[in-house]
Amino acid sequence: MLSKKRVFVAGHKGMVGSAIVRKFRESGREDIVTRSRDELDLSDQAAVRRFFATESIDIVYLAAAKVGGIYANNQYPAEFIYQNLAIECNVIHEAHRSGVQQLLFLGSSCIYPRLAQQPIVEASLLQGYLEPTNEPYAIAKIAGIKLCESYSRQYGRDYRSVMPTNLYGPNDNFHPENSHVVPALIRRFHEAKACGASEVDVWGSGRPMREFLHVDDMADACIHVAGLARSIYESETQPLMSHINVGSGVDCTIRELAESIARVVGFTGRLVFDDSKPDGTPRKLLDVSLLRRLGWESQISLEDGLQSTYEWFVENIYLQEVASI
Repeated sequence: MLSKKRVFVAGHKGMVGSAIVRKFRESGREDIVTRSRDELDLSDQAAVRRFFATESIDIVYLAAAKVGGIYANNQYPAEFIYQNLAIECNVIHEAHRSGVQQLLFLGSSCIYPRLAQQPIVEASLLQGYLEPTNEPYAIAKIAGIKLCESYSRQYGRDYRSVMPTNLYGPNDNFHPENSHVVPALIRRFHEAKACGASEVDVWGSGRPMREFLHVDDMADACIHVAGLARSIYESETQPLMSHINVGSGVDCTIRELAESIARVVGFTGRLVFDDSKPDGTPRKLLDVSLLRRLGWESQISLEDGLQSTYEWFVENIYLQEVASI
């Protein structure tokens, strides 16, 4: 059924969107609809309305979002809540207005309470206080879940949501300040190795525990969830929740992650943990038993994923930066 449908991947130049497009094309599909930000500003309701009115879309993968690490979330809370709310409201509402029956919304595990019981089950949503460092972003993502739930309930749409754990991989943001922990550490360790530095600073105490998922696994999970029969999806996600966790089911400390990245990069100096910087949530591990019951689990190990991501960074980011100097 999916092979006969016209698919719009919103956010196709981002890490997750590009992985979804790549996964589709690996399977032989070439008719995926994409638009760059210059071609379609998803925060512009009129532009989004015109797009859906003319493109005859059957299913939407809503991977477009403003994302960033602890620093970016702390510095730009207004941008994080406004831009994500605008994108979600425009795409979901205009998809509905144009008759799009299927949509998959990509959220984030930060939707869950800061001190949720571990591993975190889907029913933990709205059961406690959010992590303050990314609360505006989390609230926007919760709104996206509820938009999908509401349009499905009121209008009979088949709008689903998946909540990924911490993602990494090709096309990640490797900005030295605004990136998430994996790309930030890959860049930091690589540059330290290149200049012969004896030590590298790592934000926080190193004690918090995090789960990581390679973006190619995430793309595969998205296509799997979107392809499930509606009766199967709804029988597993109703009535307690309307979303599905996506993760590896395995976590590690930030110290262990940093040591793994240092090993992959080949940095042999000292790691200095700066506990004056915020740690964020103490632990965040998703319960992925629901997704496993639905027939999917991750395939890419953290070590293998870090190795391939580092190689991608060197070839596509670092060497190009050096060449431009």
